[in-house]
Amino acid sequence: MGGIEVKDLVFTYPGTSSETLRGVDLSVGEGEFLSLIGPSGCGKSTLLRLLAGLERPESGSLFCGGVPITGPGSDRGVVFQSPALFPWMTARDNVSFAIRKSDHSLSRAEARSRAEEALCRVGLADSMSMLPNQLSGGMQQRVAIARVLGMGCPTLLLDEPFSALDPKNRFALQELLLKLWEEDRKTVLFVTHDMDEAILLGDRVAFMEPGRIVFRHKIPFSRPRQRETLLISSECCALRRDMISLFYKWGETAEVNP
Repeated sequence: MGGIEVKDLVFTYPGTSSETLRGVDLSVGEGEFLSLIGPSGCGKSTLLRLLAGLERPESGSLFCGGVPITGPGSDRGVVFQSPALFPWMTARDNVSFAIRKSDHSLSRAEARSRAEEALCRVGLADSMSMLPNQLSGGMQQRVAIARVLGMGCPTLLLDEPFSALDPKNRFALQELLLKLWEEDRKTVLFVTHDMDEAILLGDRVAFMEPGRIVFRHKIPFSRPRQRETLLISSECCALRRDMISLFYKWGETAEVNP
């Protein structure tokens, strides 16, 4: 099981006087893809870091698969905006190293085999022996995705993983992520600033204003989704307008289809 539950979460960074998160409630069903959007500094990345176990809350509770989150765990894979690859390791070794760290029972050969399988799934079959500085930004992020695939995490936490890429690579990786999700149906929490990306990828979208979630909406479009027709449809334009309006309505609460 890989569902996420956040209940009445409060968090303040040390040395600051105001709460970064205050009373946050959020659920992501097992196998669901939830897009989380909001302005810079509203707490999206902080929430993801708490779910990853990299920070501890002041109060409230965090669960993954029904188990309290008390620190990092192999049940959750994290992909950040920066792929954070070891520069002295090949793509294969970066993935294999993470796999062995998550499961110490695996031999080097077993981890290597799983790494190669994951790299093939993200389209890097011919680039396994390359170092990070020999890979494009899009290819490096594919390695980061392969890393969490190889670890076998049932829950994926992605923090603006495509925001530093050019449009062509961004669109390609969106399509890749959708394909992988449709094959594995992992639970995904996807943080983004891009409204079209949130709509294209998610089953639901949640909007954060500083410190709290104020908008939840089911994405009413069937899968598979075609970018070219979906994003210009009247239904998508109406949903996009609702989300844009929230950027100008901080301080008001709007709950839609929670």
